[in-house]
Amino acid sequence: DWKWWHRQVPSKLKQLAEDGYLLAILSNQAGISMKSDSKTVKSDKKRLVDFKQRVKGVLTQLDLPIVLYAATDKDKFRKPRSGMWDKLLEAQGLTQEGDVDLQACYFVGDAGGRTASTGGIKADFSCSDRDLASNIRINFMTPEEFFLDDEPRPFARAFDPSKHVSPLLTSKTDASPIAFTRKNDPELVIFCGSPGAGKSTWFQQHLKPLGYERVNQDLLKSRDRCLKVAREFLEDGKSVAVDNTNADLKAREYWTSLANSLEIPIRCVHFTAPAKLCEHNDAYRAIGGLLHGMNPESRIMLPRQAFTGFAGRYVPPTLDEGFVDITKVEFEFSGTEEQKTAWSKFWV
Repeated sequence: DWKWWHRQVPSKLKQLAEDGYLLAILSNQAGISMKSDSKTVKSDKKRLVDFKQRVKGVLTQLDLPIVLYAATDKDKFRKPRSGMWDKLLEAQGLTQEGDVDLQACYFVGDAGGRTASTGGIKADFSCSDRDLASNIRINFMTPEEFFLDDEPRPFARAFDPSKHVSPLLTSKTDASPIAFTRKNDPELVIFCGSPGAGKSTWFQQHLKPLGYERVNQDLLKSRDRCLKVAREFLEDGKSVAVDNTNADLKAREYWTSLANSLEIPIRCVHFTAPAKLCEHNDAYRAIGGLLHGMNPESRIMLPRQAFTGFAGRYVPPTLDEGFVDITKVEFEFSGTEEQKTAWSKFWV
């Protein structure tokens, strides 16, 4: 049930093996589930068996030493994340600096982000292969370029994290002054923004030093609990920041009603990061952030529905809702050089 993409492929791979190259296949296989689920166990087993049979057929015909890794979950191993590459180097005992000549390595894949062109040539379904090569600092080529010596086609990335990195601050005094100031005592501040837009980090950097108490539904588990805790803080004379998504008028109305009932001014901080950037932030926080001190609450990666769900409900906040003012916050990463380097990789 398979055939070679081009007759050049087997001979090219055999020549590489003779030249001393290690041949490895790194493949995303999210359609194969390795989790135990009684409802899908039969179909899961069939997909795994079918995949193994196809792989066996290819490798048997090649008769070459080839290593294969398949990422079956949306975790650190899924391309463009470097987990499979890291595991490959570990298994081959190539973990020290200089063990691998990166300039002589190639990653060949059809997920190169190539754009559509005339003659019915379709765009690539993804840019994950090119992005993985960028993450691990090796050369990338499409199958047409590598096996057939074709000229490179234009490509475009849907998201480039490097465009959102601020210059590294050399000292604390280099930072811009905080635009947000406390105007009333007490007051209620609510956030509006997608998951992964930087809301919790912004609170820690800007509002916590001003003495605001934080209310967060991820921690308190329900809106009613959030409203109860916020009311208690406000009645005690403490200012409160509501660190939730508050995507639409209905969600925000709970908070404007609370402020009105207590005759307390309410303000809004509007986080404007686009969806792809938020997905990137979420993936980095859950997978890379733990290693670099960027995930203090040990959050796990959110399903994509969390972002599409927010986008479907999202209505930008306006002063007509009763806010004293609305502060817009555009995401721009800042951190140590190590954190910046890790965040600047491709995570989605």
